[in-house]
Amino acid sequence: MKQISVLAAAIALSACATAPAPVSPQDAFFARLTALCGQRFEGRVVTTDAADADFARSRLLMHVRDCSANEVRIPFRVGENRSRTWVITRTASGLRLKHDHRHEDGTEDELSQYGGDTTDAGTATRQEFPVDQFSKDLFTRRNATVSNTNVWAVEVEPGRIFAYELRRPNRHFRVEFDLTRPVVE
Repeated sequence: MKQISVLAAAIALSACATAPAPVSPQDAFFARLTALCGQRFEGRVVTTDAADADFARSRLLMHVRDCSANEVRIPFRVGENRSRTWVITRTASGLRLKHDHRHEDGTEDELSQYGGDTTDAGTATRQEFPVDQFSKDLFTRRNATVSNTNVWAVEVEPGRIFAYELRRPNRHFRVEFDLTRPVVE
């Protein structure tokens, strides 16, 4: 009888245990991204827009290099051009993607810090970043209003691919990086 009472008490107490809070799709995505920290991967353009011919002919290399609890910086090399870095940051309402463009001397390019914030939870494998107002203003000042409808996306499918994508009317650019073959340099 005593064993039954102890068992009943244990079952009752286990029912009171707090279940772990569910992980949001953005938290899961960020964890997948930071799991790549310190690694480099080679990629290729998988879309066929003629405007991307130079990218398609170049060696494309990304390096998930600087990772903290709230930010991941990913330098993206196109051939010998090392001017681009994707910056994904946690915000109070989701995630933000910015494009940090630098000159060889390290100074910031005039067309830099554009991007956007997530507007929904996305998924654990894909987050989309519609163009933000800062970027629209920048594109308008730089006579690049065609970019005012940009939506960027980043995908992380562990053990398979990392993808960077840009979409707008009449434009689709996508680069996929092979996560099965880290590059050692």
